[in-house]
Amino acid sequence: MLPEDVDVLIVGAGPTGLALAIGLAQQGIRHAIVERRRHIAATSRAVVIHAYTLEHLDALGVSEQLIQRGLAVSCLAMHARGTTLVTASFSALPTRYPYALMLSQAETEVILEARLESLGGKVLRGYNATDLMQAETYASVTLADEKEVSSSIKARYVVGADGMHSLVRQAARIPFQGGDYEEAFILADVAMDWELPRQEINLFFAPEGVMVVLPLPGDRFRIVAACHGASAAPSAGEMQAILDRRGPAGGLARIRTLIWSSHFHIHHRLAECFHQGRVVLAGDAAHVHSPAGGQGMNLGLVDACLLAERLTEAIVDDGGSSALDDYQARRKPVAEHVIQTTDRMTRLATINSYPLRLARNVSLRTLGKIQTFRRSLVMNLSGLDQRK
Repeated sequence: MLPEDVDVLIVGAGPTGLALAIGLAQQGIRHAIVERRRHIAATSRAVVIHAYTLEHLDALGVSEQLIQRGLAVSCLAMHARGTTLVTASFSALPTRYPYALMLSQAETEVILEARLESLGGKVLRGYNATDLMQAETYASVTLADEKEVSSSIKARYVVGADGMHSLVRQAARIPFQGGDYEEAFILADVAMDWELPRQEINLFFAPEGVMVVLPLPGDRFRIVAACHGASAAPSAGEMQAILDRRGPAGGLARIRTLIWSSHFHIHHRLAECFHQGRVVLAGDAAHVHSPAGGQGMNLGLVDACLLAERLTEAIVDDGGSSALDDYQARRKPVAEHVIQTTDRMTRLATINSYPLRLARNVSLRTLGKIQTFRRSLVMNLSGLDQRK
């Protein structure tokens, strides 16, 4: 049953919304979290949780469970034409979590939702936000259930954590500026024979396009590749052909089982503001970018951790607009930086010109020998360069 009014209404129960709900529950803030999906999706694109994110999630009481379920990866390696260009280790990062944790978004959501329930919270599933109205002291969201019966919830603040196509952002008429990349990508989760170290993320530059192979828990791997004209759900044969052309030489990769596959396009967009009146945006509702570096879910999770603090300040300490302005002032520049960085990484990885590809590979091989470059690379990927 839906409450009539709360202090905070969260629209969207992905990782960002769930983390925010946990943070608010820990502070005793009256909140509700609604989600149109009846169940957590069994498949997902996000699979990396970085060190800076784990540091924040530790305060929510979930980091240890995530680590127990995930696979700690200690190294990133970049290759081209059978040559290793860069090998960068996470093991010397100045953190309790000196690795990239590989765990699917679906598993992450299961752990977050269980933690929320342990605090007495509950995701209200099967409700789709259809409209939002703002007044001076509250906002009201109209929700439709699966039978299209409408109801509404009033809240002092409404948080849009409802993804790239956010109804909350659109209803608040907050511009979402940016564009789309021409490249199409495919991904697949597979079981396969793989002779390179399992504790490595491997990136391969090839004339046909970039490919990334990420190890996952349970003896599985995630393959992501730029690919024009691929089918909506690439077959095992299609994925094997890509591995053969772009992966390690000598037939070192052989797919045994295709678990699932998909085809997608990527975007880069940023909300003009993260806070407007009684509306606040977080996660993909506020920013979307290339998956290069695995930053998307991480950015939203850290948004949520900070936003829980600022909403508590706004409600309990009557910090109001200034607390939420601080959230925007701190998180929007980080999102801008991530969008710019992942854009450069994407364009670098998808160069079509042979002379430019050659120049990129030579440059990376040279830079890969420099310790300060390798450290800067892993500090950026881990998110630890965001520390104040």
